[in-house]
Amino acid sequence: MNKQDAGLHIEIYSDVVCPWCYVGKRRLERALDQLKEIGQAQITWRPSQLNPTMPLDGMDRTTYLKAKFGSLEAFGRMEEQLLAAGEDEQIPFAFEKIKRTPNTFAAHRLVWYAERQGRQDATVESLFRGYFTEGVDIGSIPVLTQLAGRASLDVAVVESFLRSEEGTTEVKAEEAVGRRLGISGVPYFVLNGSIAISGAQPSDIFVSAIQQARETVGKKNGGG
Repeated sequence: MNKQDAGLHIEIYSDVVCPWCYVGKRRLERALDQLKEIGQAQITWRPSQLNPTMPLDGMDRTTYLKAKFGSLEAFGRMEEQLLAAGEDEQIPFAFEKIKRTPNTFAAHRLVWYAERQGRQDATVESLFRGYFTEGVDIGSIPVLTQLAGRASLDVAVVESFLRSEEGTTEVKAEEAVGRRLGISGVPYFVLNGSIAISGAQPSDIFVSAIQQARETVGKKNGGG
């Protein structure tokens, strides 16, 4: 989904432990595939932590789910919806493999770094796949480094980056922008800075919004 077209810029506020964000990514990709004639879109992933106060070493997942949903049964009902959505979007969710819910700030720094290397979308995909289909701890620097390698980033450089403070200020600033926009849930998509879509909407909703965003650009440029 690394597509470049000045006529369509999509910013995606997301967290890498948000399963609906993974579903939303797939649905947006399907919409863009249906609209190949418009050219390629510029996609930028923005940070939005679901659990900003999570301990740096994360939390036992069962403990976290009970605290967040009140009971494992309550999460189980949502899990059924996610498994069905995942099947539709060819995402083999394997929630049973996830043992820890991580602090995702380091992962967001990695996504920020990957944008500057032209590998942001591939990195986001690697993080989603690692967490949701393999159950790896994406709060761990060694794990993040390995997943970055799968996205064709230099693992030695990535490890050095993650062990530094680089990108910390910038990621916090991007999170602050999301809060100023009033974003309270993810995924949240902003098309050309003006059209917003909240949630992992069906692909046809994305298709309509993309067409509207393109028409708006055309009018601004004197096309109508």
